[in-house]
Amino acid sequence: MLSVIKSYALHGIEGYSVDIEVDSQAGIANFTVVGLPGSGIKEARNRVFSAIKNSGYDFCPKRITVNLAPADTKKEGSIYDFPIAVGFLASTGQLPPVDFSEYVLIGELSLDGGLRRANGIMPILISAYQNGFKKFIIPYENASEASFIEGVKCYPAKNLSEATAFLSGIYDIKPVAHRTYSASSQGYKYDIDLADVKGQTVAKRALEIAVAGGHNMLLSGVPGAGKTMLAKCVPAIMPEMTFEEAIETTKIHSVSGLLDLSEGIISRRPFRSPHHTATLISFTGGGNKSLPGEVSLANNGVLFLDEMPEYNKKVLESLRQPLEDGVISVSRVLRSVEYPARFMMIASMNPCPCGYLGSTQKPCVCTENEKRNYRTRISGPLLDRIDIHAEVDGVEYSDLRSSVKAETSLEVKSRVTLAREIQLNRFKGTNIFCNAQMNAKSTTQFCKLNKECETILEFAYKKFSLSARGAGRILKLARTIADLSAREEISVEDIAEAIQYRVKSEE
Repeated sequence: MLSVIKSYALHGIEGYSVDIEVDSQAGIANFTVVGLPGSGIKEARNRVFSAIKNSGYDFCPKRITVNLAPADTKKEGSIYDFPIAVGFLASTGQLPPVDFSEYVLIGELSLDGGLRRANGIMPILISAYQNGFKKFIIPYENASEASFIEGVKCYPAKNLSEATAFLSGIYDIKPVAHRTYSASSQGYKYDIDLADVKGQTVAKRALEIAVAGGHNMLLSGVPGAGKTMLAKCVPAIMPEMTFEEAIETTKIHSVSGLLDLSEGIISRRPFRSPHHTATLISFTGGGNKSLPGEVSLANNGVLFLDEMPEYNKKVLESLRQPLEDGVISVSRVLRSVEYPARFMMIASMNPCPCGYLGSTQKPCVCTENEKRNYRTRISGPLLDRIDIHAEVDGVEYSDLRSSVKAETSLEVKSRVTLAREIQLNRFKGTNIFCNAQMNAKSTTQFCKLNKECETILEFAYKKFSLSARGAGRILKLARTIADLSAREEISVEDIAEAIQYRVKSEE
């Protein structure tokens, strides 16, 4: 007897339908899974066997063949346990005749028949809904994640017995109630506030501009000056995530198995700070399952590289494409996957190995050769993709012990949010959300200069031997500075301030 159960698989963060075909025939007892199953699926036989027995059903001694269609696509993971078990019970006549075609079943089975959480539920639900599926039976632990998808009916089951009783019509499972996003994104307090950072007025101003336009930033200065602390303040001054951004970010974290199931959605911008010993694959993504890397986990948030020159050079060079395109392609032998990687990069470094080059506090003791070797750890093309280069010197004792109240993150965030709203209105109907994402065409359209500004930019271009990319990024920076002051036209002050954030890298 043949039964067909609907399930879903993931290719990156996009899903596709998988038919679980289970055929039972008389003959020598055997359980075979075909359709390019991965090692996790090949082990499903033992989990399904124990789950069925411990749920009060019989694991009939028949010749069982399970086909995962389409059969020419590699399948990975344990999310097919549940549909395989239901298909087995239907095929062996232990379930009454049921129309399974309207349900999509997803979940891993424990040996006692319980349904365990599944990774990637949100992208699966969205893809399946777009393809016409509206009813799902999912693990109870994934209910919160599923509650944000409007238009679907998700029935959370705790175990196999509960799910089969529901499918048989003898037990009722209430669908997950829909939740609105706005309720989940309020009331979070960050541990570090900009008001806690002593001094560093220039660096704070540069940080505000960087966040307002989504620009990449490099903080260079002496050890202990507050570079890391400034970087950790960034999420607190970034504008709230839109629902579309939250869904895209949640998809990535869900696939990676990093989603907090109690919340069900990522409502705060990610802040990823990988250690400098991180491997290339951990940054870009990949591995056997082609999972997202750090650049994708930081999507719509911040990627912080503390002591940037200490990272492996291949790792740093891998950042070029995502910094430019906002996506990263992970190509492996069996598949090629594309993940979003639209993040704001904040990096920090010392000016030299000893850390005191140009400091007003201590003299530098490095040789010229040591300085040169240290600087060349970061390539020119990568530095060229960083819009703002800010100097952070040591803090004076009077500033350190001052009782004068500095601006809070909330005050800065209000200005940043207004600037971002101007940009969202400017780029409405396009795939651009902030000034840093402008291409050459939109830069020409929205960053027009008067004659005086043109003269200043031309002088800087020749004086500091700027690259074409560098000149373009100055225009984007100037546009952001103007937006912070709610000016429609870029002024001389805007272009001059933008230039000073770029010339350090070109010297």
